[in-house]
Amino acid sequence: MNLRYLRLVIATCAVFMLETSLSAKDYQLDVQQITHGPQHHFFGYIGQSLTIPWNQSGRYILALRTDFHDRMPQPNDAAEIVLIDTQNDNRVLPIETTRAWNFQQGTMFYWHPRHAETQFFFNDRDPQSGRVFTVLYDIEKRARIREYRFEGTPVANGGVSPKGDFFLAINYGRMARLRPVTGYPDAADPTAAELAPANDGIFRVDIESGRREQLVSFQQLRDHLRDKTPLCDEAAFYINHSLSNREGEFVYFYARGRVGRESMAVNVPCSIRTDGTQLTRQQFIGGHPEWDTGTVVIGALAPRQVRYDVTQQAVIGQIGTDTTFPKPGGDVALSPHADWFANGYATSGGKQNRYVLLRRSDGLTLQSPAFSRGPYTRSALRIDSAPRWNRSGNALLVPGITADGTRQLHVIRIQTK
Repeated sequence: MNLRYLRLVIATCAVFMLETSLSAKDYQLDVQQITHGPQHHFFGYIGQSLTIPWNQSGRYILALRTDFHDRMPQPNDAAEIVLIDTQNDNRVLPIETTRAWNFQQGTMFYWHPRHAETQFFFNDRDPQSGRVFTVLYDIEKRARIREYRFEGTPVANGGVSPKGDFFLAINYGRMARLRPVTGYPDAADPTAAELAPANDGIFRVDIESGRREQLVSFQQLRDHLRDKTPLCDEAAFYINHSLSNREGEFVYFYARGRVGRESMAVNVPCSIRTDGTQLTRQQFIGGHPEWDTGTVVIGALAPRQVRYDVTQQAVIGQIGTDTTFPKPGGDVALSPHADWFANGYATSGGKQNRYVLLRRSDGLTLQSPAFSRGPYTRSALRIDSAPRWNRSGNALLVPGITADGTRQLHVIRIQTK
């Protein structure tokens, strides 16, 4: 064995042994507010399926900036897309705008996995037609280098494959009607007249060629679920949480349907292979499930944070104990190397968010301070805990209301004392 390599292995093992021998009292969570008012700054979606706000080098963090946060955006309300320069006193650099966003999911930011230093995806809408589409943007060129627009059903990014070869696309106009917190208000929706249209559902878009194919339709979902799901024939179907696993082979999602005032009268977790085969109804696992490695998702089966295999259709393990996480059904995120797990949850009364961080190698857990949710505890303006890891797996980007009443971004960093 090469002597230099052997020394590296020994040094790496020594660091690992030192880290895993430390207890919670040897660590602290340092919190830094990185944006400030009077404008509002937020990222959007949960850090699932390797949704990382930092670019490859860690210099820039993506965010949205707005002048208001007390109502849903109207079609012509543009949000600024900004870069937070972590190497320049967190200077905020505006670079673009979007008309396809909301306060819970933002504009579905994803750094391009194959060009994560300079390229990212976001959603936008045409101001004349109201049709949504996805943009690929390059920060070196300060330009949109591609727009993914489609005839027929207008769809936009709902989750980029961690392999960087495709993204999943869904109809945000339909979502705006049926579950407003997740959609883009008044976006075009040609399938609005149908409860379970055959020409709408989840699409797969090849990033290189731009070719779109439909993985599953709402009609297929209704027919697949009808035997064991009440109200299927009365429900207006839509999709939430279209998440590709780390290997880019499976999609986990919720098939949901609205009946009257009940937005989730149908609420069934499903999986499908990314080639459109093996549509499978899954056991209900609550919260906002996150992909572990392989075919395993992490979610809530109260009072536990469980590991559930979509191919076995069974719970195969647990993260932490029954008392580790106050609310296993909160927002969860697994670090890029799958070694740290974060659970964000609303405290009793819903006024604050807190985070539990767990190291999987030894179960070491750390508790964060509280972050205010202000008055936005429910409905379309709520502030979910939404933890998102950096690429090194030692820091989280989280939201919160600050003393001046604005929405701002904070970084929680794991530090040894």
